[in-house]
Amino acid sequence: MRRTKKQQRKIDEAINLIFLLVASASLFITKDLYVTGVVVVLTMIVMVVIASNKRKRANERLRNSRIEEIDSMDGIQFEYYLKELYLSRGYGVEVTNASGDYGADLVLKKEGRKIVAQAKRYSKDVGIKAVQEVIGAKSYYKADEAWVVTNSYFTKAARELAQTGNVRLVDRDELIDFILELNSAAAVKPEQVKQRMTETVSSHGNCSKCGSQMVLKKGKRGEFLGCSSFPKCRYTKNVG
Repeated sequence: MRRTKKQQRKIDEAINLIFLLVASASLFITKDLYVTGVVVVLTMIVMVVIASNKRKRANERLRNSRIEEIDSMDGIQFEYYLKELYLSRGYGVEVTNASGDYGADLVLKKEGRKIVAQAKRYSKDVGIKAVQEVIGAKSYYKADEAWVVTNSYFTKAARELAQTGNVRLVDRDELIDFILELNSAAAVKPEQVKQRMTETVSSHGNCSKCGSQMVLKKGKRGEFLGCSSFPKCRYTKNVG
């Protein structure tokens, strides 16, 4: 979980307070500076061990979620990964067209409820625009809920608007929790999604105009293959 500067400052202040209380209590009880020093050092060692174990558990959690593999995805791969992820949780999922999606990358359905979602594979915090777009999508699709799902975090403005607009924000930590809730054997793997998409592209070869690799894209009429050298080369090809 990412900490803000304010949260980290409070943690540092709490640690300093603990050492001060331990030292004061030890000195009051023992009246011995040497013993007090030993107690403080032992307290420090215990806290270091606790912090180390906590880091190990956090790192194991990250490895099991494969979040770093998700970080290496492009936007379209992330959308299709989320599709597979939510399908495995019993949702009906449709990936919308890139053009004319009216602010929704995914349309999910479960138990009679319709949910529109923006999928944001970002290396920085997601801003207010994504929340604005999904609010519009909720109205257009006549959805019951609106979500923004990201591998990153959200700006303060985005969180405030989401609260006002009743938009659910799924940040990096919640996404990891959602992935880990699945049985490891049933959870979709990021590399599986990337491999399937790569195989789809590879089966159609390279661009016949410039020789660059063709990549899977989305347009008004659905998926298509486009040249990876775009905009220098604008060659496209239908999938299938």
